[in-house]
Amino acid sequence: QRVLGRYVDTFSYCAPMAVRNDNEAYRYAAYSQIYPKFKVTDTLRRNGFEDNSHNIVPTELIPALLSDSRVETLLKSGQIPLLKFFMHNGRRSIDSYWASIRICLRNGYHIEDGSLWCDMVDMLNQLGKDIHNAKYVCPTDLRAAHDHYQTKRRARQERENIIKKRKEAMEAEQAYKQLKAKFFGIEFTDGIIRIHVLESVQEHLEEGVSMHHCVFDNAYYLKENSLILSATIEGRRIETIEVNLDTLKVVQSRGVCNQNTEYHDQIVNLVNANKRLIRQRMRQTA
Repeated sequence: QRVLGRYVDTFSYCAPMAVRNDNEAYRYAAYSQIYPKFKVTDTLRRNGFEDNSHNIVPTELIPALLSDSRVETLLKSGQIPLLKFFMHNGRRSIDSYWASIRICLRNGYHIEDGSLWCDMVDMLNQLGKDIHNAKYVCPTDLRAAHDHYQTKRRARQERENIIKKRKEAMEAEQAYKQLKAKFFGIEFTDGIIRIHVLESVQEHLEEGVSMHHCVFDNAYYLKENSLILSATIEGRRIETIEVNLDTLKVVQSRGVCNQNTEYHDQIVNLVNANKRLIRQRMRQTA
């Protein structure tokens, strides 16, 4: 029994001994180093228990050892990092990895980090790799392999995202033309910098991908009072410009990753010097 108090280990030593239901207090006592001598059943010895719970709560490890042959296999084969990962994160997830684990066991491969290895197997599966092949699930350098497949998965996700964005762009083209077709063809230059209106949603997508900013993601092409232009030098994108169609002022002009370039002031001045071209198009359709 326990006395009243805020600490989990405040046992009442004058209470009679009794077998009680499992609770937080007994769990605390079970994995704390309170007494070095204990006895376990022959069945636990047979199932691989060797007086070491490997920082797994004994009240969880012992029932698992007595009821789950996979836990027994992991313990006997020395795959302790993997065993600890599954015991701390739920044994039900073992099913998803067991076939790959058997490949590791068959090849004598020691998994040094359970979480990292499971992440890698998940990525291999997503990339369509054979997770029953030792070539993939038994890497010489686990962390390097994990990072390699993480990079490949990220690249694949980016490609899939671009495909999705292209589909969105195709669906929005007609709406964009209705809003901004009257400005198509506007372009001007100072002999070095060329500035022109983006004439399609696809161009907005290409601009956003190339410049690593949100001109496409934030759907500037559907904003009625915004006009998006691109500033280039010899075909190379320098900055993306947003002009407010109500005031004809430059709201923003951004280079790669939303940073201003050395040409920023020159670009803004060039737009301001030619905003009459935008005003003329607005008057023609008024």
